[in-house]
Amino acid sequence: MSTATSPQPETDAVAPAWHTVLLVLIMLGLSGLSAYSQGLPSVGRARNQIARYVTSIVMEWLILGFIWFGVRLRKQRMRVLLGENWGGARQILRDLGIAVLFLVASNLILSLISHLLKAAPNAAIIGLLPHTPAEIAVFSLLTVTAGICEEMIFRGYLQRQFSVFFRSAAAGVAVQAIMFGASHGYQGPKFMLIIVVYGVLFGLLAQSRRSLRPGMFAHFLQDLTIGIAAGRFMK
Repeated sequence: MSTATSPQPETDAVAPAWHTVLLVLIMLGLSGLSAYSQGLPSVGRARNQIARYVTSIVMEWLILGFIWFGVRLRKQRMRVLLGENWGGARQILRDLGIAVLFLVASNLILSLISHLLKAAPNAAIIGLLPHTPAEIAVFSLLTVTAGICEEMIFRGYLQRQFSVFFRSAAAGVAVQAIMFGASHGYQGPKFMLIIVVYGVLFGLLAQSRRSLRPGMFAHFLQDLTIGIAAGRFMK
């Protein structure tokens, strides 16, 4: 754990400002498309879950590729987004334990907010849950992709960029969390607000550990367990 009492903003942007603005516009556009189509976009048949999952996997890696392009414009490596504390097996186990504790605490907070908002999964969320063994297998790959790509996109790239632009680590956490919620348009306003809070918690975790690894573990475990369990009981 970092011993600093308050996180300090990064001093250098890892990509040009125009690149960040373009990325934000792309992601808002994709979110708007998902809200309009009431679910994840798909290059295949609208009701084919696997096609939706594969499309989302490809899109997330393409977005990460665009970030790589921006980072290379500043002659940086993607490693700069991952943070510190990427040591051996002992640190991996420690970060896994931190991820589990984070999930327990964050889900208590999110459950309370969900109860206060009286939020319930909409048809788009329910319609994306996996049911068959093949769907579960591809959905699992999607959760791995989300854990890696979304943490690098939001907590790695956007949080650092906004922290530099606003000269405030707190602003970096807040703005990336707003973008995190805004990028889930298909889930509806209430769940988007809940996701904003979740983004703040993920941002604070990344700041405190100065590493994306605990967040990647937590993100993957959350999506995998909730998605498969909900698919089992919400047919």
